[in-house]
Amino acid sequence: MTDKQMNLQLIDTHIHLDGNEFDEDREATVQRAREAGVRMMLLPAVDIETSLHIRDLSRQYPGVLFPMVGLHPEEVGDDFRDVLARMEGLFDGQTVAVGEVGLDFYWSREYEQQQLEAFEIQVGWAVERRLPLMIHCRKAQNELVGILRKYESRLAGGVFHCFAGNAIEAAELLSFDGFALGIGGILTFNKSKLPEVLPEAVPPHRVVLETDAPYMAPVPVRGRRNESAYLVHIVGKMAQAYGVPVEEMARITTENTRRIFRLPS
Repeated sequence: MTDKQMNLQLIDTHIHLDGNEFDEDREATVQRAREAGVRMMLLPAVDIETSLHIRDLSRQYPGVLFPMVGLHPEEVGDDFRDVLARMEGLFDGQTVAVGEVGLDFYWSREYEQQQLEAFEIQVGWAVERRLPLMIHCRKAQNELVGILRKYESRLAGGVFHCFAGNAIEAAELLSFDGFALGIGGILTFNKSKLPEVLPEAVPPHRVVLETDAPYMAPVPVRGRRNESAYLVHIVGKMAQAYGVPVEEMARITTENTRRIFRLPS
């Protein structure tokens, strides 16, 4: 770890630290992140169990880990109304966002209507509670944008997680005020178009950093289990794309994240 990395002030907006992939070294993972300059880590939920688990983890690391509450689209089934009714009682003063929520028609549209309704219910939660959204979207941007338009004037902002699209898709998503694009390891992949798309279509104040750990590890650690310490590779590539020093890119993305999620300084 270089002195430059240790002096960075980074925030990982998306890590599944509750996953069993971290059961053997969760504390060490947090420590490595801190040593790499990652000051805060935001934890998305995918169902009731993970919502509870990340809430407990965040209480163990106050001021470092921050929990969300949400039902992931791939976890939506016929019982989604009952699940959401139970999940709505899990919000507390710790909760920084509604997420990870959204639409995913990549593998199947079997539960399309259920996903649409579940997402809209959770958008309603965000509106009522004035919380940002952590949004997952695959092969469903038209449908997702259609739902968000209905609440556009009342949304409290959020992040479009794991953005990997083109300039037109970026412009459509960023037409929603208060939202940013979550940029992760894909930025570093050899065939990624993001290094060209970002400076062309996305102002620096509309991006945040994420790992999506344990998934999507960046180059040069692609193929390993991902973790927040690897955020340094993503911010380095992002700084190169925008043509600014890495410290400046770290500062900008951290300010963006604090603003969206109303995190302490």
